[in-house]
Amino acid sequence: KDILLLTKIDKPQILKNLFQIGCAYSSQLVSLTKVLGQLQDVGNTTTLSHYLALLDSSELIRGLQKFSKELIRRKASIPKFQVFNTALITAQSSKSFSETLGDSAYWGRLVESVVGAHLLNSSVTEGFNIFYWRVGDDEVDFILTRGEKVIALEVKSNADSKSKGLASFSKLYNVSKSILISNNGLSWKDFIKISPSELF
Repeated sequence: KDILLLTKIDKPQILKNLFQIGCAYSSQLVSLTKVLGQLQDVGNTTTLSHYLALLDSSELIRGLQKFSKELIRRKASIPKFQVFNTALITAQSSKSFSETLGDSAYWGRLVESVVGAHLLNSSVTEGFNIFYWRVGDDEVDFILTRGEKVIALEVKSNADSKSKGLASFSKLYNVSKSILISNNGLSWKDFIKISPSELF
């Protein structure tokens, strides 16, 4: 409602639907073209990009860009949706807590979104940028940058503590630090107690 009061929105239904899709697909890569196919109202990717920027400025949802040294590649990348508050996900879910724990894929996305929300909110006050990285099957959940420093973060909610993506990314870029968040090492519960600025 605040967005509608402060900004002229020509297609409020598209904004509402984008918000719902962004929450449901938090921690996932979704092209805006694919989002358009899910909408009932007529729009275009330019409209969606603008509305996603409004949701970001309102600290609701951000579309993380793919990490690249080239700015044009970042802007052209498929966004990875990330909520600022995981309550935006669970409030729209019909799953109970026990059902959530029993659904490993959903639980994994929720845990990754918890870490992402912690990073997003911290970035606002601590002055660092957040990206994701993916090439083929290799992926790193979060790339943090401040100046020339680059930190790679991978989140694993299951027993598998290996991350091929971290190794692949480190071979391509000068990484200051690689961090694996998993049950076998630094847990997500401990990570969200850390101020991300301490990582740099």
